[in-house]
Amino acid sequence: MSTLFSKIINREIKADIVYEDDELLAFNDINPQAPVHILIIPKREIATLNDLGEGDAEIVGRLHLAAAKLAKEKGIAEEGYRVVMNCNDMGGQSVYHIHLHLMGGRQMGWPAG
Repeated sequence: MSTLFSKIINREIKADIVYEDDELLAFNDINPQAPVHILIIPKREIATLNDLGEGDAEIVGRLHLAAAKLAKEKGIAEEGYRVVMNCNDMGGQSVYHIHLHLMGGRQMGWPAG
């Protein structure tokens, strides 16, 4: 399966990359919902949260550690920020490659918006 995010990882599609390591890639969302809106993805394709296994706990933790690091770098850590991961259609997932949204730089309301 080749998703939009796989094409970004493989540099087939250009993205504004803000972080990369051996396992993760983070880039600015092309349709930001906040002044800071970064998508953080594992380089290994995992379609949804439902597809995670016991062996994936570390990669999910690394996604969150990267979010905290990026929040500090972007100057939103102290004021506060939101991290969201959607699952399947009703949960708002549009790309079937798990990804964490890091959003901040404005007051976040609930429900998300």
